Amino acid sequence: MKIKELLKENLMIMNLTAKTKDDVINEMIDKYVSEGIVTDRDKYLKGILDREAESTTGIGDEIAMPHAKTNAVTEAAVLFAKSSQGVDFDSLDGKPVKLFFMIAAPEGANNAHLQALAKLSSLLIDPDLVAKLKETKTPQDVIELFEKAEQKKDSDDAKSDLEDTSTNEKNDKKPFIVAVSACPNGIAHTYMAEAALKKAAKEKGIDIKVETNGSEGIKHRLTKEEIERADGVIVTADKKVEMARFNGKPLLNRPVIDGINKADELIDLVEANQASTFHSNSDEQIDDDGPKSGFWNEIYKDLMNGISHMLPFVVGGGIIMAISFFIERYTSATSMWFTFPNNIGNYAFSFLIPILAGFIAQSIGDLPALMPGVVGGYMATQSAASIMHTTSVSGFIGGLIAGFAAGLIINALKKAFRFLPKSLEGLKPMLIYPIISLLLVGGLMFFIVNPIFASVNAWVTGVLEGMGTGNAVLLGAVLAGMMSIDMGGPFNKAAYAFAIAAFTSTKNGDLMAAVMVGGMIPPLATAIATTFWPKKFTKQEREAGISNWVLGISFITEGAIPFATADPLRVIGSSIIGSAIGGGLSQLWKVSVPAPHGGLWVLALADHKLFYILSVLIGAVIAGVIMGIWKPQKLVKNK
Repeated sequence: MKIKELLKENLMIMNLTAKTKDDVINEMIDKYVSEGIVTDRDKYLKGILDREAESTTGIGDEIAMPHAKTNAVTEAAVLFAKSSQGVDFDSLDGKPVKLFFMIAAPEGANNAHLQALAKLSSLLIDPDLVAKLKETKTPQDVIELFEKAEQKKDSDDAKSDLEDTSTNEKNDKKPFIVAVSACPNGIAHTYMAEAALKKAAKEKGIDIKVETNGSEGIKHRLTKEEIERADGVIVTADKKVEMARFNGKPLLNRPVIDGINKADELIDLVEANQASTFHSNSDEQIDDDGPKSGFWNEIYKDLMNGISHMLPFVVGGGIIMAISFFIERYTSATSMWFTFPNNIGNYAFSFLIPILAGFIAQSIGDLPALMPGVVGGYMATQSAASIMHTTSVSGFIGGLIAGFAAGLIINALKKAFRFLPKSLEGLKPMLIYPIISLLLVGGLMFFIVNPIFASVNAWVTGVLEGMGTGNAVLLGAVLAGMMSIDMGGPFNKAAYAFAIAAFTSTKNGDLMAAVMVGGMIPPLATAIATTFWPKKFTKQEREAGISNWVLGISFITEGAIPFATADPLRVIGSSIIGSAIGGGLSQLWKVSVPAPHGGLWVLALADHKLFYILSVLIGAVIAGVIMGIWKPQKLVKNK
């Protein structure tokens, strides 16, 4: 597929009117919607904003490539736009952006589409092409420039392929580097880094092979022989890649954007023997002078890995168990119609903490940490009666400790045994790591964690069960308010995790009701505000408000994110107030929802159904009214 099949004349804006980053994104998406490329504006916008949250797509040199891959896109396309004055797009070099390439990729994009997108991305590292694009006046000029650049690249690639076939024989004494490039979406940055590294290596007379981990999978996979022969390794990636194969090699691990903007520097560092030797103890702990994630970001990432793998067990098991309680009201506790779903739900729930702990451990220490993490998590569900006179368990807290401990222990073992002779390498994953890690994690859980935190868990359970109305209302208001602070981020997940922990310990759905109410209110508030104050919102926001009626009652808080992004103070502020009120009312009226998800769709399973609805309705109306009144008239952007 040729680039011109993606980059079409009707998908160009030769003179952007937008002056801010948000307005640029919205103006370009509006063009996609008007041309029928994007069918669900909100979903595509969310994909774009999610990608920007990971790292800016303003790559420098006055270029930005916002992109998203979603089923809201009908066909792969690239929208080109120019701004004569330039727009602040949070670019890495701090310069205003004048050239925009917004990529829309459908979830089912075929290889031809992806290869064309990769080719277009790689062409944009050519400064001559970029300079000429800034001078173009018409869509035809843009198409012509890319056609010429594409023909030249195809010719150069053909010559390069011929040279690569004999590289091993002709250039044994020539410097040789291997590299890997990868970004979360694998659409643009992956291939720009590949092209930049190849270009820099060619100018320096160095052979290089770059493996890409993109949307079409792994391409140009590095062989064992190539890795062994290489002087060093460059990994420019913003997602996890296979690292163990580079054990013992000099290696630089940097963000993918460095592969685009600092290719010369990275190659020079490797050839100057300034890359640290990599030991495969952890993908995240390479001894490198490049930028690293913060400590708390790493903790959050590891915790979310555990929670994301645990949630299907929570939702599936919890709702099926809640259905069994509903059936019990009309049958009996010994009825097959009750015991069958109740047992299935309990079986699923028995895996919650082991899965949580196992995948926290795996995030920290990779696959060897999974087994001790799962076993430690299982031990957290067992009674500590053998050590202390209590039948309580360390539960959710114990599972968290088991997961982090297992991951850290595996990393420590990898460091301790890194100098084991190569002839004994196979013993580490098959014998040394499993036995020692299991003994250490098991001993930690049996002698320390379970005895201590079983008592703590018993006390927390007792407090929750015996909590007075005033304290319950306050706790419900705090948890519900947290659901609106970041609408799916750390605060939201912390509140949800606390409610899940209480739910798994007591099978009491009171706090589950509070967080469910709190999570439903933000999208419902935006729906109310856009309905009754339509002139204060854009056409696109009013359309999103309609869909938020459904998202709200379904407990999908993320429906409010586009509104919060555009106007965080007013949207988040009003949502927190409404959610806190709704969550507090749910506890005042002793609402209980013995299901961890579903919103109003699980109304039949809730206790005090009318009060459940009223908690949501009152909180949403308060938040919606505050938002509607607070929103200034000057923000009107009707088209």
